[in-house]
Amino acid sequence: MQFAQIKMSTIPTIYLNDPSRKETAAKLRKACIETGFFYLDGHSIPLHFLDKVFEQSKTFFNLPSHEKKKLTDKSTNRGYTAFEEQALDTSLQTDRGDTKEGFYIAKHIPKEDPAYNPTKFRGPNVYPDGANSTIENPTEFRDVVDSYQKQMANTAFEVVQLLALALHLPEHYFDEYFKDPVAKIRLLHYSQEKSDPSNGIFACGAHSDWGMLTLLLTDSSPGLQILYNNEWFLVPPKRGVFIVNLGDMLERWTNGLFRSTIHRVISCGEKERYSIPFFYEPNFDTLVECLDGCWGEGNPKRYKSVTMGEFITAKYLATHKEYGPSETS
Repeated sequence: MQFAQIKMSTIPTIYLNDPSRKETAAKLRKACIETGFFYLDGHSIPLHFLDKVFEQSKTFFNLPSHEKKKLTDKSTNRGYTAFEEQALDTSLQTDRGDTKEGFYIAKHIPKEDPAYNPTKFRGPNVYPDGANSTIENPTEFRDVVDSYQKQMANTAFEVVQLLALALHLPEHYFDEYFKDPVAKIRLLHYSQEKSDPSNGIFACGAHSDWGMLTLLLTDSSPGLQILYNNEWFLVPPKRGVFIVNLGDMLERWTNGLFRSTIHRVISCGEKERYSIPFFYEPNFDTLVECLDGCWGEGNPKRYKSVTMGEFITAKYLATHKEYGPSETS
């Protein structure tokens, strides 16, 4: 199965450590307007640690199926999601869901913590340990994934500040909206099953992401495609470099100036694939409405105001079979 590969110049590489913030912001603005995708390098997360995260991901997914299925919390959308539990393209995936399994991890908030509130995705992670699974080193798994989640939150916040500059706003414009962000990593394992788009079989169905931005770490297996100029193009992976795309929240904030681009994952059936998206969203109660300067005469507001929480919750309910928020207890 062959797919066209997008020109590398179309998806530029943004370097977080580039000293020229003005030039970086200009380059970022162009990418956000044209494709909504870019590579992110120059971050502070060591390559050897990224390799370790993948090792822990594979260790988890190698657990027996009956063990993984117990490691879930449907109320906060934490923990394990089985193969085909999610269908992201509801128009085409009428019989089967994505041929992937996943594991959600966010900031760990115990039930006794005053901040605990499952309706706002605030709750405990569901870690594999010696009592609920046969994972070899549960402490190492927890330490690695928790550290990665925290490091990714810091990295994503740096990107948000660059996005403010790209919008010709003060660098710290969005800071207040990310004091308590909804930030999750999702370990993903794609089966070797070959995708068959004509019959609604996808590794990951076509969709746009829902929040502010997604930072994707992927192994060497290709599969990610973006819809660009009405054609599907393959986005090549780069070791140690994140593939970043914008989400619906930012598209709404900018009145469509910055693009939340449709993308999907297609498996060629050659081998299994592992990836780790990090979803970074504003505070749950953030009201997202068109920014001044992104609308006016001849350019009316395209989207109704909505809170981040109500928008994301509706998306989870529409795409996850088993998600169901519960009231705070």
